[in-house]
Amino acid sequence: MFKIKSAALRHSFFLPLIFLLGCATFYQKNIIFQDYFAQGKMDEANNYLDKNKKLSQGNNKLLYNLQKGVVLQMMGEYQESNAYFEQAYYLTEDYRKNYSLEALSYLTNSSVKPYVGEDHEKVLMHYFKAINYLRLNQLDEALVECRRINIKLNELNDTYGNRKNRYDIDPFAHNLMGIVYEASGEVNDAFIAYRNAFEAYQKTSSFFNVSAPEQLKRDLLRTAYLNGFNSELSKFEEEFAMKYEHKPSEKGEMVFFWHNGLGPIKSEWSINFFVVKGQGGIVNFENKEYGMTFPFPAPTDSDGKSQLGDLKIVRVAFPKYADRLPYFHSAKIELDGKQYDLEKAQDISSIAFVTLEDRMVRELSNSLIRLAVKQAAEYAARQENENMGALLSIVNAFTEKADTRNWQTLPHDISYGRVPLDEGTNKFKLVTQSHSKDNSSYDFIVDGNAGQTVFQVFSSLESSPPSSLY
Repeated sequence: MFKIKSAALRHSFFLPLIFLLGCATFYQKNIIFQDYFAQGKMDEANNYLDKNKKLSQGNNKLLYNLQKGVVLQMMGEYQESNAYFEQAYYLTEDYRKNYSLEALSYLTNSSVKPYVGEDHEKVLMHYFKAINYLRLNQLDEALVECRRINIKLNELNDTYGNRKNRYDIDPFAHNLMGIVYEASGEVNDAFIAYRNAFEAYQKTSSFFNVSAPEQLKRDLLRTAYLNGFNSELSKFEEEFAMKYEHKPSEKGEMVFFWHNGLGPIKSEWSINFFVVKGQGGIVNFENKEYGMTFPFPAPTDSDGKSQLGDLKIVRVAFPKYADRLPYFHSAKIELDGKQYDLEKAQDISSIAFVTLEDRMVRELSNSLIRLAVKQAAEYAARQENENMGALLSIVNAFTEKADTRNWQTLPHDISYGRVPLDEGTNKFKLVTQSHSKDNSSYDFIVDGNAGQTVFQVFSSLESSPPSSLY
């Protein structure tokens, strides 16, 4: 603990804090990189990251590695991309609380701490690693990343216990696992993964905005048949209102993943609380609009007076997501006069909103503790020096900021589809469709081999501006 003795020294300590913290969001502070990325200028985005070494250090190291991993993946540098994603994984695993920063965060805000990632971000880094391995035709390594997804979700559930957490299962992760298992020829494991995926979609569709894809249902029926699980096959045929007809084929196959749009970014919102003094040294933070009441023991001075003074209304800042709606709403593959729809399998934006909402419910009391500490410090300063108290009041106002950091190169949603391939060269077209019927098309060439599955990925970065930026 230390004291700042002179008024001049106290001013020199606090005033830089006011200007350094600023009001810009993380997105706004990194707008040059964001513009390069959104325009598909990956070379420029990559060079920008390389030239700004400070981005790779300090509290934003995790985000640097995640952004770098995505950019390199889109440049086709899959092994190098995975090196950055693996570093990001180690950062999330090795993170330990820095108690000096933890204490400082109560006097300022949580952005002074290293960014450790939202729950879905910790999961999705393994999806991106799996995609890299699939592009490298390393199926076993891709399966390892799928399993890591389930391990991470189990760890998160163990951490939260009975506290609110709806992101306790990821249907798309199970779906992806089934796809990779089947590509590896392990149809029994594929069936189990597809079944788990279908059950997970049923559980989460109401708040993650995605129902079980028709392709998943077909995959589930096919692997039930191939395993000789006749009772399971009959059960799912009835549930899906679909009849499976086995048609042996010597063709190869392509699984195509479409990353559509850009995920949400964080901005800020706030809640006003009335501070109502209770009995026995207790004060209540109340917000009648949201039906919230949080009691806290109020620290007292040497005369037994509450150090929260005569405070009546306080503001607490929280992060919130601003959505970036994708320009395209659907896509299809055209090959040999046939069309194959790509179906949405993961709505990352919906998951982001849900996970942040659940986290805010869990952490609201911590935010109020931070506010109480700030106000108590302000009251104590006023008792010693009115000018000092006024200055600290200004600092508290500026430092009551939400942490607006997040992984901002994620897609808005992910769709996929299966396409049969002839032996040899296959020329196909990806057609993306917008609400204004302003479609775009892209030509691809892929080699097909009998009995083999190849994986393709395409990103459409077009999206609307953030819905709000404060």
